[in-house]
Amino acid sequence: MVTSGQRVGALLSVNVGMPRDVTWHDRTVHTAVWKKPVTGPRMARRLNIDGDGQGDLAGHGGEQRAVFVYQIESYRYWQEQLSRDDFEYGQFGENFTVQGLADDQVCIGDRYRIGGAIFEVTQPRVTCFRVGIRMDDPQMPALLVSHHRPGFYFRVLTEGAVEAGQEIIRLASGPEGMTVAEMDALLYLPGHPRQQVLRALRIPTLSAGWKASFHEMLDQPGQLAGNAGLTEASPPPAWPGFRPLAVTGISRESETVISVHLADPGGGGSVPTALPGQFLTLRLHPDPARRPLLRSYSLSGPPGARDYRISVKREEHGAASQFLHTRVRAGDLLEAAAPRGTFTLRPGQAPVLLISAGVGATPVLAMLHALAAARSSRDIWWLHGARRRADEPFAAESRALLAALPSAHRHICYSRPGPGDIQGRDYQTAGRLSAPVFDALDLPRGAEAYLCGPAAFMAEVSAALVATGIQAARIRTEVFGTGPAQTPGIAPEARPPHPPAGKPGSGPVVAFARSDLSARWDPGYASLLELAEACDVPVRWSCRTGVCHTCETALVSGTVGYAPDPVDDPADGSVLICCTQPRDDLVLDL
Repeated sequence: MVTSGQRVGALLSVNVGMPRDVTWHDRTVHTAVWKKPVTGPRMARRLNIDGDGQGDLAGHGGEQRAVFVYQIESYRYWQEQLSRDDFEYGQFGENFTVQGLADDQVCIGDRYRIGGAIFEVTQPRVTCFRVGIRMDDPQMPALLVSHHRPGFYFRVLTEGAVEAGQEIIRLASGPEGMTVAEMDALLYLPGHPRQQVLRALRIPTLSAGWKASFHEMLDQPGQLAGNAGLTEASPPPAWPGFRPLAVTGISRESETVISVHLADPGGGGSVPTALPGQFLTLRLHPDPARRPLLRSYSLSGPPGARDYRISVKREEHGAASQFLHTRVRAGDLLEAAAPRGTFTLRPGQAPVLLISAGVGATPVLAMLHALAAARSSRDIWWLHGARRRADEPFAAESRALLAALPSAHRHICYSRPGPGDIQGRDYQTAGRLSAPVFDALDLPRGAEAYLCGPAAFMAEVSAALVATGIQAARIRTEVFGTGPAQTPGIAPEARPPHPPAGKPGSGPVVAFARSDLSARWDPGYASLLELAEACDVPVRWSCRTGVCHTCETALVSGTVGYAPDPVDDPADGSVLICCTQPRDDLVLDL
């Protein structure tokens, strides 16, 4: 860093505000985006300014985001752009309204003294929908990014009193000289040059969250599309919509699980290769008089095989599983969408933990096949839980694959061993996979873990792995049904998906595959996200304007239009539901 001690601006206003509940779209949002100026000195502390708070600590606040800074010059810019004259200090949710410190001049790692405190620039602001609420303009999150005026965060290096009217003195310049505007564009806007990403990662003061995003970009395999810094990257689907596949065989894996083999009905060659861990979505027609059933099943066979293999557990009240178990035969044709999913085995040399319960073994078995085919030298652990031997699918298959690997380990837990189940031969532990089991196994701390099974199982096992020292960021899970909702600042309501209230729309049919629900589109909705919310389909979002990609969803079939356009396109075969409308009938992986 180069010490300068140069006056570069002035602190015009110190703004604080505590979280409060506001009404938005008939919902309650917990937010601290409303900031008001204060007079006199205020202490700038490690986590915030005295009297200030954050409503959503997952997205705001913390040591790296203690103080948000915005410039009066940007106020004037937006007043002209938006034809408004109603701004007041704190309008953009900032703690410091400053003169100077433009986003295209301030660099990550710059250090400044204001009053008795010393600050360091850590990252651009991550804009979410709440700034749109505060500005009474829902497009504001996208505008801040696309116009290169996001603002930025300070970390407090030395606590001290600050006050409006004080000078801002630059003490040191950040390494690499990468401006806030450059950093923001590198993550959110099209074009992510590798050399620029490497340059960003050389800045030690860049916040950990942004570093993680850029590492994901660097690690993104070439065949995967999309922005891995914002969401899981995936390859483009091998074919659009649904196509027929022929059932070439059905085999039994346990008392309750069968495998169905699906191949090219023309017999002309192999099916397109899937990544280990991906799934197929089937459109099933058990009753021609009723709408088809949409179900997704993980691929359990070796990637690169001539056919696909899905493995299905028979559920007592499962219409689709009952149909596949009792009525489907070799020679039948089933409609299938191309393999999809981001729960896939990552390349590298780190140890691998393949952890499953029951039929949750299907995607991790495909990963085990891939490791065996590559004769991997990685340290590989197969950890599986079942009730008893009769309920353990793929027991012989997984044993054979593990035996072919030079550094493989196997540990099976039976919660209710049968009379003929022998400990030491069929299973190792009576009980469930749990923290004591993991502690006794002394799992490698640097491992990458892949979990699949019931939601409660994955939650318990994830917590147990973290307790043993596995990093949470290295634990990846696959959910069979609907995923967890992410609605920042709004408490999610756990209600089953249902048709929207009121008269049905007259537009295209939108099918939410995981939720087993279809609804007709109505132009009264601004986006597919709003339709999903009206149906209580679990959704994930943050900006609601096509910036953050939190809402990126696989489009199984159909076409969409955007209004407004996203600032950076999603991966092929995916859509941003927050700014998308259907052009024809759709199937979404929600």
